Amino acid sequence: MNLHAPLIIDIAGLALTATDRKRLRHPLVGGLILFARNWRDRAQLTALCAAIKSLRADLLICVDHEGGRVQRFRTDGFTHLPPMGALGTQWLAAPLEATRSATACGYVLGAELRACGVDLSFTPVLDLDYGESSVIGDRAFGRDPRVVSLLAQSLMHGLLRSGMANCGKHFPGHGFVAADSHTDIPVDRRSLRAILADDAAPYGWLGAALTSVMPAHVVYPRVDARPAGFSRIWLEDILRGRLRFEGAIFSDDLSMAGAGSIDGQQVSHAQAAVAALDAGCDMVLLCNQSLPGAADGVNAIDALIDGLSEAQVRGQWQPQEASEARRLALLPAGPALSWDDLMVHPDYMRALDWIA
Repeated sequence: MNLHAPLIIDIAGLALTATDRKRLRHPLVGGLILFARNWRDRAQLTALCAAIKSLRADLLICVDHEGGRVQRFRTDGFTHLPPMGALGTQWLAAPLEATRSATACGYVLGAELRACGVDLSFTPVLDLDYGESSVIGDRAFGRDPRVVSLLAQSLMHGLLRSGMANCGKHFPGHGFVAADSHTDIPVDRRSLRAILADDAAPYGWLGAALTSVMPAHVVYPRVDARPAGFSRIWLEDILRGRLRFEGAIFSDDLSMAGAGSIDGQQVSHAQAAVAALDAGCDMVLLCNQSLPGAADGVNAIDALIDGLSEAQVRGQWQPQEASEARRLALLPAGPALSWDDLMVHPDYMRALDWIA
């Protein structure tokens, strides 16, 4: 077993290239995240996931697959899941039916992905919808943290029934700021007391059920000058200390603008990775960098792997066995149903009815 494999990277296309295979075999790489460019149909996705697992069975295959506008696989039988905001709207009219629908969504989401070989979807979104953030919007269940928590709990129950772990995001909350951390560095100037009482409340209430968390690339200057994903105050003191979270912590994508500056200085992906790991992240993501085209001929993924290796040699970062244990705990514990068996399974057919 690797001592610690914290890097989650991406791959270029529909099948593994020789370069992909080399990177995925590296002991610092613990998994990969799939995108729509990695999808043609179910047969291709299933073959791709099987090829990945044949390299290393411990690699964690992840995807952003929430429902609504964030759903990577939409054709060849995959159910079109509603945005989570639709479940929040249903709650206003029929709360118990909404929780049932959320459980059904979680089960269908997890079961369909697992039937093709995907291990983990980065869901649920626990952000609150203040009506200001275009990047969050109807990805959130709603504005009330109590409703968000109850519907997220139901969704996670469905995921659990499918054999899939979960990832609450974006701690401590991305919904209050209008700026998009993909292109900007959002700043939320509220007090710690206000954030803990509202946006971060679901993380405390759901702590026993959350298996992983992804922090926001947002700066909360009344708490720390660093974005939450690079802040020991947020990750160690608050998330692990005050809220008593014991699961895995993923960084958000290190290629986003919100991760490009720390302490007022522009940083490389490797420097950002070291900062995130030092702050308390167990794993760090670098997305959409597998395609060729670097101006200096050095691919960003290779530069990240080399940079983190060098940081380890220099003593700037040290592997953590506890982090590796948390990564491995996210892998499914048992076998998945095949697609054909899933299609006729009573639980699956009932869940489709509940979503409809």
